[in-house]
Amino acid sequence: MPELLQIDNLSAGYGEAVVLSGVDLSLPEGRTLALLGRNGTGKTTLMNTLAGATRQHGGRIALAGVALHELPSHERAAAGIGWVPQERNIFKSLTVHENLTAVARPARAGMPQWTPERVYQMFPRLAERKANLGTQLSGGEQQMLAVGRALVLNPRLLLLDEPLEGLAPIIAEELLKAIRRITREEGLAAIIVEQHPQAILAISDVAAVLDRGTVVHRGTAAELRAQPELLDRLLGVVR
Repeated sequence: MPELLQIDNLSAGYGEAVVLSGVDLSLPEGRTLALLGRNGTGKTTLMNTLAGATRQHGGRIALAGVALHELPSHERAAAGIGWVPQERNIFKSLTVHENLTAVARPARAGMPQWTPERVYQMFPRLAERKANLGTQLSGGEQQMLAVGRALVLNPRLLLLDEPLEGLAPIIAEELLKAIRRITREEGLAAIIVEQHPQAILAISDVAAVLDRGTVVHRGTAAELRAQPELLDRLLGVVR
């Protein structure tokens, strides 16, 4: 299967500070990568770098053959990046429906079209609140809207940075099921950062672990999920 995303010898950070160093990763079309690591190991920096929100010091990022590292951040959505940052970044002064229609892009040739209507099918809570302002949504509903906004960009690669953070368990489970459908049934490639490794490994194909800004482990998600002792050691968990 051809690689959708190819990262070679990536070095990036903020200003002169280098957070990521020598990162090599790849992801085939239609696959999901669980990006794991302790707090402060560079996971969010890597997501931000893919979205163009950091300073890249070296290396190369290619998405479907396009040199992503050469594009400014505002052109990366057109290149195929759908980014859901930790801050969610919805337009709180707009309604749910306006949030979706304001950023919607047509699908690429041969790919299924994500429209606001399909987002409502995926997240019925949003359909019930389509006339509500962003400020009138719960935290879980705001996260669903943030994912929906990324989907209507019709991306080739979805970036989800801690999508379950701070959500009530029942809402987190609902969102996790939707992410599973998006990646497994719809076949959209994704990179997911999450502090609940077992939950994300269960819906991912491959896994990578970062430590001090470098990749210290890569392999299949199933293999890592089946080795809790290894996972704990990589994440610095003491039992």
